[in-house]
Amino acid sequence: MSHDHAHAAPGKGGRFVAGIALNLVIVAGELAAALIGNSTALLADAGHNLTDVLSLVLAGGAVWLARRPANSKRTYGFRRATILAALANALLLIIMSVALAWECARRLFASSAVDESLVIAVAAVAVVANTATALLFARGRKQDLNVRGAFLHMLSDAALSGGVILAGVGILLTGWEWLDPLMGLIIVAVILWSTWTLLRESFDLSLDAVPPGIDPGAIRAALLESPEITEVHHLHVWAMSTTEVALTAHLVKPDGTLDDALLARLEKRLHERFDIRHIALQLECGDTDSPCPAGDTQNPRASG
Repeated sequence: MSHDHAHAAPGKGGRFVAGIALNLVIVAGELAAALIGNSTALLADAGHNLTDVLSLVLAGGAVWLARRPANSKRTYGFRRATILAALANALLLIIMSVALAWECARRLFASSAVDESLVIAVAAVAVVANTATALLFARGRKQDLNVRGAFLHMLSDAALSGGVILAGVGILLTGWEWLDPLMGLIIVAVILWSTWTLLRESFDLSLDAVPPGIDPGAIRAALLESPEITEVHHLHVWAMSTTEVALTAHLVKPDGTLDDALLARLEKRLHERFDIRHIALQLECGDTDSPCPAGDTQNPRASG
């Protein structure tokens, strides 16, 4: 059996700290402006920014946990915290969106006069600040689901603040107070659409589903490329974190001899083709008198 569990979890928490600090400033500024300008739109935006602070705390805390070393009880360390944080992030976005949609729907029938100039100015500052925060997480968002969750949170905040600006300008030009909650409903729909993929992927990974972009059939075929291996069963592929993938498999090698060089070649092949680093392979001779209890007797090439 071959093992490779020595890699440290990637990621640095500096950008999370910067994002949290910047968003706390935004929340304070929008809250003050909302109370002065009598703007429920800015108040809702401030609440949205507050959920972003909580989101960044979750994501940053997960990164910190993932970097802690493994021990005898948690042999893989705390890497899975990044998956749980991504799932919590998605759920937080959905809860926030539902609450915001409710408030926007209520305001469609109960509009009130606001200070449009103050709303536009403060929302413009929020757009710049949220965009800058989103850019902190732009790099690595495609490879790390946890970072993608933070990126989507910041981007949705910038979009929401932009919607507040458009609504403020529209009200300033036409006097139609209902433009503000209508724009809010449109933005909520965009947020929910962009969050769905994050929710689905993080939920799947939390249940040890095969990570996106990895084909177990292609992995099985890659293992069978070696003529020494005649069957592959009990193949499992799952995410240890939002950036690391693990694999275990039973391989039938009829001559029954151990072959460290073969295992090394197979690990290198899986690493290079599928970027899998944590690999455990078990060799078996395929003795029919002592079949592998984990194997699929009907289709030995299928995963167990």
